[in-house]
Formats: sequence, structure tokens, C-alpha cells
Amino acid sequence: MVKTESIYERACRSLVGGVNSPVRAWKSVGGTPIFIDSAKGALLRGTDGAEYRDYVCSWGPMILGHAAPEVVSAISEAASRSSSYGAPCVGEVELAEIIKGKFPSIDRIRFVNSGTEATMTALRLARGYTGRDKIVKFAGNYHGHNDSLLVSAGSGALTHGVPTSPGITRAAAGDTMVAQFNSLSSVRQIFTDCAAQIAAVIVEPWAGNMGLVPPEPGFLEGIREITEESGSLLIFDEVITGFRVPEGGVQNILGIAPDITCLGKIIGGGLPVGALGGRADIMERLSPNGPVYQAGTLSGNPLAMAAGAATLKGLTKAAYDKLESAASRLERGLRSAAKGAGLPLSVSRLGSVLGLFFSDSLPIDLPSVQATRGDLYPDFFHGMLERGDYFAPSAFEAMFVSTAHSNEIIDATAANAEFVFTKLAASL
Repeated sequence: MVKTESIYERACRSLVGGVNSPVRAWKSVGGTPIFIDSAKGALLRGTDGAEYRDYVCSWGPMILGHAAPEVVSAISEAASRSSSYGAPCVGEVELAEIIKGKFPSIDRIRFVNSGTEATMTALRLARGYTGRDKIVKFAGNYHGHNDSLLVSAGSGALTHGVPTSPGITRAAAGDTMVAQFNSLSSVRQIFTDCAAQIAAVIVEPWAGNMGLVPPEPGFLEGIREITEESGSLLIFDEVITGFRVPEGGVQNILGIAPDITCLGKIIGGGLPVGALGGRADIMERLSPNGPVYQAGTLSGNPLAMAAGAATLKGLTKAAYDKLESAASRLERGLRSAAKGAGLPLSVSRLGSVLGLFFSDSLPIDLPSVQATRGDLYPDFFHGMLERGDYFAPSAFEAMFVSTAHSNEIIDATAANAEFVFTKLAASL
């Protein structure tokens, strides 16, 4: 066994911040990040031997639990034939067909290696298809770290985007307009000002990167209407929400057909993957059939395709029933624990994804998310961790459950939450 502190010190000598993705450094909750040695089902095991009930699930992909036998077998069998070809393989076709079977809006698919690459390509494709330059995104929606989307609103309620990271030029961010999530009026104002210049609107249909904020009735439908009237494209980023509901995605629940859909996470079964798909006339603008260039040596990697196909095949009705049972039980348990402790708490849920906010009412946009008691989250995180429950090390990330989360696991977490919530309530 290796102590977390010693391996973190070692990591910091070779890795930037000791990690390979910023949130893993625990800067928003404090403390030393745990390093994982292995995982099975709903449990993580740290390098120091401690076990944790996992509600991060690798940020969503592990919907069948860690090391699901069918996924491990598929990866092993594919690896025995080589880990990469740099050439087409049947696995790409099979996974594409499975995805198309769940997403009627998708005629053609292009596999890439991450959600960031999927959204980056979707924007390039939208611009190439429409001949327009500007993009509309929403404050609080995160679509990966590509330059065009790593922006925030400026001084007004809606405006040209301004860079949120050094290294992004104002020119790169300048064609991105920022509207308010759940505010159709902010979208309409942007389109009133420059509709003929807007290539696309990109949106998380449920905002999964500021907790989990649902769309208000009519919001997404209104965006669809506005984009159709203006000749702009509608891009749904369902990297988080895709396949977390039995219907496939939010678009199918609501009956809205976006022009392009971005997917990731679950469709790779825990291996690096991303995808964009949409109407044939739009997707055919990508090379080699069209002039919009995109390429990737490891795109359609046979291991990722095999893991993704095995995962999606495992999402049977019985699996979704189990996910619904676990997620609803966790939702009820957290609500009950907070009520018993006298702590203000609101919980949102879409299928097997949940959001937790320390507030009396559910937020509807980024300002209302920022108005919640996010300052209580570090104590919640560490209190739960001490009792064997691993939540995201950030106040405004979603929670995930898998088919491996049993009633006993959920109930143990709920009991721990009531203990931690009681301590938090006493501090208010």
C-alpha cells in the first residue's frame, strides 16, 4: 500500500499540479487528492487500501460499474487483435449503428477521441455548412476546452465572449456570443442583433457542468424555433446526458431534433472517445466527402469501439430499471437526510445523473447556481469521504450512479449524508 501524500508529492515532481485534469487536484475542496489503485462495481480502492462508494463513475462512463465483465472481456478480446490499426475496422460500424438506433436525429457519425474534440469539430462543421462565423453558447455550459467555447459573458447580460484562460485570443473568443441558460429573451436579443451571422447555437440540454440544471418548459423548443427561422444550426451537447436515460438522450424525451449531436463518455465504455452526428446533408460536409477537414490517428480506436458497444448492449430495459431504482433511491435518501438535519437542499435528477445544491430552491441558471451555498460543499465532500463515499471534488459537478449501486450501498450513503448534513446545519 502507498500513502496518498507520498504519491502526490511524487506526482507533483513529474505532472503539472500532480494531475492530468485540473479538478482532480481538489483545489476547490482542499486536501490531498486520493490516488486510485483499482475499482470494481460501485467501489473504488485507493492506493492506501481504503474503499469508497463511487458517485463520480469516471465522470459518467462507468454506467455498468467498474470493470464490468462484459466490457473487460470486449476490451481484452479486441486488444488481442491489436490496440490500434490506423485503418477502418468493423467495430466502428457496429457502434455507429447502435448509436443511430437510439438517436433518430443522427444519420451519419464521426468518431473522435474526446468530448472537446467532438464539440470543436461540430463548431467547425456548423461554420463550414452555413458559411457564417458566430456561435451562441450559454453561461455555465461547458463544452470542453477548445478556444471558441472557453469563454464567459462580458460586462452585459449577453455579449461577445471574453477569454476565460490565458492563451485564448480575443479574436478566437470574439465570435462566440454568450446567452443566459433558460432565458429565451437573451437568445432572441442576440439573434435580433446578428441572426445572419450566427452559424449555430450549442447547448447542454440539461446543464451538467454547473451542478445539474434542467431546462425550463419551452426553453429548448424555443431555441429550436429560433435557429430554424434564422437558418442557424442547433447543436446538442449530450456528452453527459447521452444514454443516461432509456430514450437515449434528452432530445428524444422532448421530441426535439438537433442538427448536430455531440456524444462521449458512455459510448466508449470508459476509454477515450467522442462523437458527433447529425443530418446526412450536414455531416457529409466533413472530409473526405466535403471540404470541412477533420482527422485523427486514433479516431475509431478498436478498443474504445469494443468497450462502447459492450456498454451500450448492456443497457437493457432491466439495466435502466436498476439505474432508475438506484438513482431515485439516492435522490430520496439525500432529500430525507437534509430534511432530517434541517439543512436547505435541492436535488435535481435526470435518469441516473443527479445534482446537489445547498439551497431551498433549484437553480435555473448560472447566477442562481452561484447564489447557492457552495461554500458548504468542501465540508460535505470531506465528511462523506471520511465515511467512505466519494463525490466529485467540486461543488458544481454532477453525481452518477451505475447498475452496480445496490440498495445497501445507497442506504449507507444516505445514512452518512444525514450525519454530515446535521453537522453542516449546526454551522449555519
